[in-house]
Amino acid sequence: RRYVAGGRCKSAARLEGKVAIITGANTGIGKETARDLARRGKVIVACRDIAKAEAAASEIRAETGNQQVTVRKLDLADTKSIREFAEKFLAEEKELHILINNAGVMLCPYSKTADGFEMHLGVNHLGHFLLTFLLLERLKQSAPARIVNVSSLAHHAGRIRFHDLHGEKSYNRGLAYCHSKLANVLFTRELARRLQGKSQRRAEFTANALHPGSVHSELVRHSFVMMWLWKIFSFFLKTPWEGAQTSVYCAVAEELESVTGQYFSDCQPAYVSPWGRDDETAKKLWSVSCELLGIQWD
Repeated sequence: RRYVAGGRCKSAARLEGKVAIITGANTGIGKETARDLARRGKVIVACRDIAKAEAAASEIRAETGNQQVTVRKLDLADTKSIREFAEKFLAEEKELHILINNAGVMLCPYSKTADGFEMHLGVNHLGHFLLTFLLLERLKQSAPARIVNVSSLAHHAGRIRFHDLHGEKSYNRGLAYCHSKLANVLFTRELARRLQGKSQRRAEFTANALHPGSVHSELVRHSFVMMWLWKIFSFFLKTPWEGAQTSVYCAVAEELESVTGQYFSDCQPAYVSPWGRDDETAKKLWSVSCELLGIQWD
């Protein structure tokens, strides 16, 4: 059980006066990440399901005694919702120190977002890509700041299929998830490279990705078989709290204040697939993502 649990974030860093946004924080590792950060500072729970998010926030406020846990609607499958979230946040908050791009979908039957993107790519990658773009200046103004992208070990099986990004020619929901998780790693790599090139002090702004581990959560809800397997082998899966440890570590650990563009698992550096280290693919994915979203991000 102790082996399965993996690494644990031991940082006692406080976040007084700091603001953190966590997407998909109404359940699973997102909720546990929010619970931990709420013991340290102000947390904004950004979720599609407001009712579930309010219930989670209420529970966290009661447990931590921190009343600065607020809920904001964010549907990553709709760029209009993402822009509305960012506009409201920027009007209400003058600082942002931590952005944890945690929300995600897995094993969805073939479907598209409101903007016509394949669901895994649209939510897991493009939604967070746009959200980060819209909040980037506020993060820079609040430096030191951190971006944390929740990826997965599944990125090893992913490929960026530029000829069929939206799975219209062929679609496998397991591989679609893997492709989107590889996109998370490549986005992190390219974002860190660009930020380093423009920052005089490397520690001002960091972006890192992570694998939370195999976690017993609602992420597999779209697959009856996976839900069945998760139940049978639950002893060998991390709890949501255990799965949240690397997210928390990347967000607060003092030793990572100048570490950027890396990939972590169990609160330590982890191996990235050759595809995840391909700078040319990372640059092309960046360009294509901007084109799909209709934005200019140089």
